[in-house]
Amino acid sequence: MKKRTFLIGLTALFLLAAGQVVAHTLICSCYDNGDGSITCEGGFSDGASAAGVELTVMDADEKVLIKGKMDQGSEFNFKKPSVPFKVRFNAGPGHVVEVEGKEISD
Repeated sequence: MKKRTFLIGLTALFLLAAGQVVAHTLICSCYDNGDGSITCEGGFSDGASAAGVELTVMDADEKVLIKGKMDQGSEFNFKKPSVPFKVRFNAGPGHVVEVEGKEISD
């Protein structure tokens, strides 16, 4: 009986820990507004806001072109660079998403 209780407790602990890991998955998507600007939206898979999360736009050599933070609506708007670029959404260690500029469409 003790062994069975231990296994049930261990399984519950594992499922709880797995849920915690999945709950913090970072999400970021960007789209071309068609007016020379790009909007990126971010958040977490558990519905948490990404307000204040750092967003960096870099060229092919990773030179920073634009740097800012998500606004209260978890969005960041910027002028579309005239050179190939990528967007790095950085919410801390293990929570980084990059979007290539060529993958951004309207």
